[in-house]
Amino acid sequence: MPVPSLLVRERRLGRLPLFAAPLLAAALLEACGPSQPAPAAQAPHAGGGAPPAMPVGVRSVERHEVPILIESVGQAEGSKEVEVRARVTGLIEKQLYREGERVRAGARLFTIERAPFENAVAEARAALAQEQARTDQARREAARLKPLAAQQAISQREYDDAASTLRLAEAQIAVAQARLRDAQINLSYTTVNAPIAGLTGRAEKSEGSLVNPTDGLLTRITQTDPIWVRFSFSESEQAQLRGGKPGAVRLLDADGKPSGAPGKLNFAGSVVDARMGTVQLRAEFPNPDLAILPGQFVRAQVQAGVEQAWLVPQAAVVSGDQGKMVWTIVDGKATPTPVRLGSWVGADWAVREGLKNGDKVIVDNLLKLRPGAPVAVRPAQAAASGPAAPASAASAAR
Repeated sequence: MPVPSLLVRERRLGRLPLFAAPLLAAALLEACGPSQPAPAAQAPHAGGGAPPAMPVGVRSVERHEVPILIESVGQAEGSKEVEVRARVTGLIEKQLYREGERVRAGARLFTIERAPFENAVAEARAALAQEQARTDQARREAARLKPLAAQQAISQREYDDAASTLRLAEAQIAVAQARLRDAQINLSYTTVNAPIAGLTGRAEKSEGSLVNPTDGLLTRITQTDPIWVRFSFSESEQAQLRGGKPGAVRLLDADGKPSGAPGKLNFAGSVVDARMGTVQLRAEFPNPDLAILPGQFVRAQVQAGVEQAWLVPQAAVVSGDQGKMVWTIVDGKATPTPVRLGSWVGADWAVREGLKNGDKVIVDNLLKLRPGAPVAVRPAQAAASGPAAPASAASAAR
């Protein structure tokens, strides 16, 4: 080393500095001391280099009766949608409702100027009175001539003419009465009422606008309680629905949990859409609080019956070369197991084939697993995950 040699040379010359004594002692200790062992990080694995078992959480699965659930994205619409139109020609005098609020059936929405139609009613009444007067005159004339014709004091033709005049007058009364009813109906149309209860739309015509039956759309009313949801199933899903016993229909929120009261199917199409390969369905839901708006997109879930299956967490299902699979523990090692899946049941996935009762399905550390890698079950998590499957299935069935 350079420092000791320098010190030796300096000693020979008799010029050993004071600061060199500590450096000389450290150098001698380094040269004469025993060699240090290799760091612990570089030591080989105990037991001949075998890697330690990876701790994993598992679920021990048992076969249960679970619901067959089919989901689809649908769109809400009103159970009734009515266009409110003007039925007479006139100016809109007043709008009597607030746009966007609910109205009851028969509520007044608009008024159209009444004066022309009131005059028409008065004119029809006057015409009816004239015809009644003519009829009374014809009846008196026929009554006067009848005994004279019987005594042959007048010709039979005179009496026949009087009788015909009476019948014509009576027919004119019927015509006048019909015209009066028409005038009264038109007068009633000047008040535009809500034909159904529901949610009103915006007013298409403002106060002062001239409307007529040809172009007289005033507003729209949508019945929102109950509300309908239209969605579609594929051919295979529709076959499942027909093969089972359809149960309740639920709407799901953003987290996939049931929201609101259950509904029921009220329409199932009998024709497959040639372009999409789907069948249209419709369900009806109570909507008293207007939680669902017409036109809103929602997730609908239909229970198509029940089946026997194992429940595993959705996160435990991965995609492999042979399709969907889960990791199970066999002889203390991670083993990929192909499975055939059914529907989602809450936070779990129903497995129809590929598992057997008592299989331990690995639920975490999936990215670190390799076929044949040793794994060790976390006792606390294994014990806690045991009863999860039946509880999940029971909650989904409800």
